[in-house]
Amino acid sequence: MSALRKVLVVDDDAVVGKSFNRVLSEKKGYVVTTVENAHEALKQIREQSFDVVFTDIKMPGMDGVELAERVKASQPWTPVVIITGYGTTENEARAKAAGVSEFVRKPLSPEMIEQSAEHALQGAAQVEPERVVEEVVQAAAQPQESRIKNIALFLAAPFIGLAYAVMLPFVGMVMLARIGGQALMKKKAAKE
Repeated sequence: MSALRKVLVVDDDAVVGKSFNRVLSEKKGYVVTTVENAHEALKQIREQSFDVVFTDIKMPGMDGVELAERVKASQPWTPVVIITGYGTTENEARAKAAGVSEFVRKPLSPEMIEQSAEHALQGAAQVEPERVVEEVVQAAAQPQESRIKNIALFLAAPFIGLAYAVMLPFVGMVMLARIGGQALMKKKAAKE
């Protein structure tokens, strides 16, 4: 890997964060940031972009599924992987509905961590072109009137500049004639 992949791990258990740091090392092409709750995670996501987010489900405050929903709402191309010891079918259904890439159950092995990161990043590589297409479609959806106005201004700009350049000497002469005429009128009025 030429560029380091940025991984955010959200878990109130410090051992999980340490496991990710150990397994997904810089030697393997990863930079891991760990936080203990969803609010810290959202702050980190606002400050920098991540290639993948791993989150526990059960945490104080906001749970992992709600965090996944918020991440997907603001950055739909970012894969989110749920890691949990509470692997109920209800939690899994909520996670899938939130757009979670994968659902991994604890206890985690180094192989599970590495495989889930690779799998999530492969899925993100497929989503990235879709994001570019979506941005192009949004730009194309810009009102027709606005595009026509922008094109007309672009085409008219050189002619407007030329008109100013041609008219400037005439405007200058008219101004000089007016000032001169006013001066003559004052001189004539002073003589009388």
